[in-house]
Amino acid sequence: MVHRHPETRHEATPPSVGIIANPSSGRDVRRLLGWASVFPMSEKIHVVLRLLSALGSLGVGQVWMAPDAAGIATRVREALDAARRHRPMPELRLLDLRVHDDVRDSERAAAALAAHGVRLIAVLGGDGTHRAVAAHCGAVPLATLSTGTNNAFAQLREATLVGIAAALYASGRVDEALGLRTNKRLRLLGEGVDEIALVDVCVSRELARGARAVGSADDLSDIYVSFAEPQQIGLSAIAGLTHPVSRDDPFGVHVRLGPGRVLHAPLLPGVLQPVSIAAVQRLLPGRWAPVTLTRGTIAIDGERHVEFDAHQRLHVALDLQGPRSIAVERILRHAAQQGLLFDEPGPWPVA
Repeated sequence: MVHRHPETRHEATPPSVGIIANPSSGRDVRRLLGWASVFPMSEKIHVVLRLLSALGSLGVGQVWMAPDAAGIATRVREALDAARRHRPMPELRLLDLRVHDDVRDSERAAAALAAHGVRLIAVLGGDGTHRAVAAHCGAVPLATLSTGTNNAFAQLREATLVGIAAALYASGRVDEALGLRTNKRLRLLGEGVDEIALVDVCVSRELARGARAVGSADDLSDIYVSFAEPQQIGLSAIAGLTHPVSRDDPFGVHVRLGPGRVLHAPLLPGVLQPVSIAAVQRLLPGRWAPVTLTRGTIAIDGERHVEFDAHQRLHVALDLQGPRSIAVERILRHAAQQGLLFDEPGPWPVA
């Protein structure tokens, strides 16, 4: 494997990075049902600045950022002027997009950043935000930053470390084979329906979408997950505490709720809810599982998106070729082993 120092990389245009920060993440109705932390705007701004500082220190010269209704991007750009007096910071350019203050902002920003040719897109948000970006960014990999209520897909990491890993990948010092991981995803297909989920698809007897965020399992009949880890919080925790499946396992899990053993699952921060489990089976890639409920709604990555009735035949399948993301821990471990962060790269000699 060849690792290139940024000075030796020759490209027509220098590598650039994109950033999408959802101002509404971490502020939904589920905070009224539990004791989840609120992610304030000031901290989101600081997260972006820490990310930019790491990128700039390691040679990323240009960053594109999506505008937002709360003015996060504008305030970050203002803070950069003062920060440049003390440390190297990249040039920040804002996308020319109309802001709607809904999921369309993340979707349109992802498509625009992909068109600009960015090497990766850093996303600040929860599972819903990452899903929206993943559905519209094409083959551009994601650097995930957890700022939502349920953060199963985006693991909790310090933005500085994410920025280091992102810069090493964007500048070509690690290649795709080492620097990227391919994530699983779920597909929901049927008449007039073609949706993806990064974490879970939950079938509910609730007849109207109402408040989109789902904080209770009372009306759920089935849960399909691409992965589910015991340390997660949210609907996928039901699978994670029943039959754990890792991000690297080549299968998912289908949990059918109904009369059976009762599990006490953390569906919200500070809230354990009894859930009755009737059956559990593995979800294998390429095999379409029919939705047997004849009427209700379907939540995708924690939010209700689809209403259906008996005239629609819906199916769920696992896809192993989902969005790619920056493998932060793997990159940082490799950087330490190969001495990539020294002025003169090379392993540290150990006697």
